[in-house]
Amino acid sequence: MISEEKYRLVITVKEIRGNCPVFNVGDRIVVESPEIVVDKTDNICVHAFGCMLSIIVALSRGISFKQLGLAKENGEKGYIQCLDPGKPYTDGGTVLFEMKRERI
Repeated sequence: MISEEKYRLVITVKEIRGNCPVFNVGDRIVVESPEIVVDKTDNICVHAFGCMLSIIVALSRGISFKQLGLAKENGEKGYIQCLDPGKPYTDGGTVLFEMKRERI
């Protein structure tokens, strides 16, 4: 069920496996759909953001992280990772993001 309430998503770099040329652990992306809050966002990577786009609207409208397969339990936190597989397949690395939702 889609909620009438709207949510802010705070997406934080939790872990980097391999080499990421864009993010550092602790970097954040803040989304108030449909807007990226630029002054509260450290950086954006097209590879990572591409994998998030399909779920940002659903999460900002109240669909649960658990329903989307991003968490084991109901709550306001879930996890997603970048599409780059890292070594030995690429020179990059994959980034694990923690996504938290705040009611606005």
